[in-house]
Amino acid sequence: MALTNTTTLNDLLPAITAEALFVASEKSIMRGLVRNYTIAPGTGKTVTVPIYPKVSAASLTEATAPSATAVSTDGATLTVSEAGILATVSDIAIMASASNVTADIGRLFGEAIARKIDGDLLALVNSLSASVGGVSTTATPALLFQAIAKLRAQGYDTSNDCAIILHPNNAYDVASVLTSTFAAPASMVGNAALANGYMGMLGGVPVFQSSLVNQSTATSNATGDYACAIIHKDAFGLAMMRDITIETQRQVGVRGYDIMGSAIYGTGVLYNAAGVAGIFDSSIE
Repeated sequence: MALTNTTTLNDLLPAITAEALFVASEKSIMRGLVRNYTIAPGTGKTVTVPIYPKVSAASLTEATAPSATAVSTDGATLTVSEAGILATVSDIAIMASASNVTADIGRLFGEAIARKIDGDLLALVNSLSASVGGVSTTATPALLFQAIAKLRAQGYDTSNDCAIILHPNNAYDVASVLTSTFAAPASMVGNAALANGYMGMLGGVPVFQSSLVNQSTATSNATGDYACAIIHKDAFGLAMMRDITIETQRQVGVRGYDIMGSAIYGTGVLYNAAGVAGIFDSSIE
């Protein structure tokens, strides 16, 4: 059996990178739920997203010029930085492995960076001004409807570009209400939750679950207290300067290769009013 060398391993880089990009896009929940921006190389480490205020129209008087409305913009700045993962793969591991090392490395790196991006975006939920629930309150469908109402009150169409992201332990509390004998279990949502744990849409808003939902910062003892997200796409932004890239370097001393996967991106709050934090205490923690 021929030993894999730098040349042949480099030949695998496009396949490893493609696998990592595919897995990252499949595993990442949040990338599709926020505004995405691309920063071109050579344009600095930041992108400023203009934030326009809401303006109101007024009735006009015939033959009379209306007063001019001053429109001033604010801006949300997204600053990019690096995130990555380094793995050392020995020659013997490559030679003896019965699995597809290319797919394994790509999947490992893709999942790791996808989790990092989702975690960074979900951490922004603690900075939202509006909230429902509390550190001693379990999640219920009624509280989620209340959060949806808060978004609608800000003028957002919650039938499009909105999402609910719950920690699985909080999703359990919502499902336990939906499937309760006192909460119409024969309903379509109740039946789906009872049969396969899938809540689907609630109040016209899709429900997602992620173990990366951050603990709430509303209390110093945050065990079991999570900051779930009820957001419009305008709430958060993701700026990407460079998506996942894979590099290798031969390490003669360990008879193997360093394989480095990295991405350059930044996250931030765009419109604070476009999101509501659901501060919920899990009943099973």
